[in-house]
Amino acid sequence: MHARIFLIGFMGAGKTTHGKQIARMMEYDFIDMDRWITERQGKSIPQIFEQNGEPFFRQMESAAIDELQKREKIVIATGGGAPCHNDNMERMKKAGLTIYLKLAPGALLVRLQHSKTQRPLLEGKNESEMLRTIQELLEHREPFYSRADMVIDGLDRVNERVVNAIQRR
Repeated sequence: MHARIFLIGFMGAGKTTHGKQIARMMEYDFIDMDRWITERQGKSIPQIFEQNGEPFFRQMESAAIDELQKREKIVIATGGGAPCHNDNMERMKKAGLTIYLKLAPGALLVRLQHSKTQRPLLEGKNESEMLRTIQELLEHREPFYSRADMVIDGLDRVNERVVNAIQRR
């Protein structure tokens, strides 16, 4: 059994929702990495992007991985871009099990349009611009995401079958 499980995937893929369910079923702790960062910075993600820039935020993601990989029996929902920067994907793979929650661009668009969470990379875009941005970002991120140890359809519900598959890895 893995001491650490890292959920990766695009924003809106369900990393937090799935992560909480997996953690509950496995009796693990759950951490949302974005929330972990915002609590330590005392700022929202959009504020961090605006005031400190994306490179600073990406460094905070790396620092979160460094700190959280010291814990055991934990499910970590990463930020959507975390696996794509600073060798984070390799570091997560060495520290635990990586699971890619995969969704098609159209499904992501629907979820993100109805999300209450501010997404700096999609801010101020209309529907077609959002879809184009999602497609472009996914094209860049897919090579990182596809290196995960497991892939789960983001539309699937977390159930015993999913948890059993995780435990067998």
